[in-house]
Amino acid sequence: MTLTLPISKRGGLTLPPALRRKLGLDGVDSPLVIVEERDGGIFIQPAAAVPVRDLPRETLARWISRDEAEMTAFARKSKAKPGK
Repeated sequence: MTLTLPISKRGGLTLPPALRRKLGLDGVDSPLVIVEERDGGIFIQPAAAVPVRDLPRETLARWISRDEAEMTAFARKSKAKPGK
């Protein structure tokens, strides 16, 4: 399914009711997550809540390490930009 949706001045999108039903996003608290940015576009999907206690420690350690590395790289890029 391909849709063209307008973006509000504040950056909001309104998903059509049929798409919300198809994705199970009928509730008020139905968050979405941006999974990937690629080729000038984004891929979003419904967010899934997973209790942290159900995740292996190795997975959590890998996620934390990756997040810290990405934040360090972001901070370096921010400092390197002129006028910042």
